[in-house]
Amino acid sequence: MEQQLEDRPKEKPFVCDICGKAFQRKVQLTIHERVHTGEKPFACDLCGKAFSHKHTLTYHQRVHTGEKPFVCNDCGKGFSHKKNLSTHQHVHTGEKPFVCDICGRAFSHKHTLTGHQRAHIGEKPFVCDVCGKAFSRKKTLTSHKDVHTGEKPFVCDICGKAFKRKGQRTIHQYVHTGEKSFVCDICGKAFTHKHHLTNHQGVHTGERPFVCDICGNSYKQKADLKNHQRFHTGERPFVCYVCGKNFSNKPNLIAHQLVHSEVKRFACNICGKAFKRKGHLTIHQRVHTGEKPFVCDLCGKAFLHKNNLTTHQLVHTEIKRFVCNTCGKAFKRKGQLTVHQRVHTAAKPLFVTFVG
Repeated sequence: MEQQLEDRPKEKPFVCDICGKAFQRKVQLTIHERVHTGEKPFACDLCGKAFSHKHTLTYHQRVHTGEKPFVCNDCGKGFSHKKNLSTHQHVHTGEKPFVCDICGRAFSHKHTLTGHQRAHIGEKPFVCDVCGKAFSRKKTLTSHKDVHTGEKPFVCDICGKAFKRKGQRTIHQYVHTGEKSFVCDICGKAFTHKHHLTNHQGVHTGERPFVCDICGNSYKQKADLKNHQRFHTGERPFVCYVCGKNFSNKPNLIAHQLVHSEVKRFACNICGKAFKRKGHLTIHQRVHTGEKPFVCDLCGKAFLHKNNLTTHQLVHTEIKRFVCNTCGKAFKRKGQLTVHQRVHTAAKPLFVTFVG
C-alpha cells in the first residue's frame, strides 16, 4: 500500500495564472512568478547586483570573497559552484556522453552539445540589445556586451593588467605561474588552456571537422574556418582606431597597430638593434647566425626568408602568371611585369592581370 502511494504522481495545486505552469508548493510558485515580474529581492551588499533567488546571491558573493568550497579530489582545483566542479571532473575522466546526431561529435556537457547543434541549423536566439548582433550561445552574448561597456573589473594582482572577464584573468595568470595542467595523453605536451590541448590533439588525429561550404577547405579549428570564410565574403571587422584600416582577423590588426607605436620591445642580444615585432627580431638574428631555414626542394638553395624561397621557386617552373594587358607578354614575377610596362608608357596607370 505504501509503495502504491509513493508511485502515485504528486499533485501540483499551485498554478501560475500567467503561463499555466503548476507546482507542488506555494513557495515554488512564488519563486517562479519572478520570471514574469522581473522581481529581484536579493541584493549584494558589496556591489548592489540583485538576484531573484537567494542561492544565486550566495554563489555571486563568492566572487567578492574568493571562496571556493568545492574541491576536485584529483588535482585540488577549487570551485565556487558544485556544478562547476562536476563539469571540471570530465577533464580527468575524458567522458563525453552527449553526442551530436548530425555530425557525431561528442561533448562532456549537454549545454555544449545544445550550443554546437545551433551551428548546424544556424539558430542564434541571443540578440544584443545595443547593436542587434545575434549569437548561438548566451555566454557569447554576455562576452560580446563588454565591447559596448569597455569595463574591465578583473585585475591581475601581480602585474595590474585588467580584464573584462574573470576567466580571462585566470588564463592570464598562468603567464606568471607557468602552470600547464592540460597534458596530451599521446605525446605528453602540456598546455595552460584546455582549448589549446584540444587544438593540439588534432595534430595526432588529423581531424579537420570544420569545412567551408563555399570551397570545401577544411580546418582543425572553428576560428580558422571563420577567418578563412572572410576571404570569400570580404568581411574585415577589425578596425584600427588610429588610421581606420580594416583587417579580416584580430592578430593582423594587433600586428598592424605596432606601426603607430614607437615602442620596440624586442632587442637583439648580439648587436642591440630593437624591433617592434618578435618575428622581425627572429629574422634579423639570422644575419648573425647565418641560418637559412627555407630550402628549395629542387636545387637545395637556402634562403633567410620564406618569401625569397617562394620567389626563387619560380625559376624552376614555366608558369608565367603576370600578363601585360597591352601586348600580352607574360612574366613569372610581378616586378618584371611592372618594369616591362614602362616600355609602353609611364604616363598611363599600370594594370596587372593575375592568371590562375
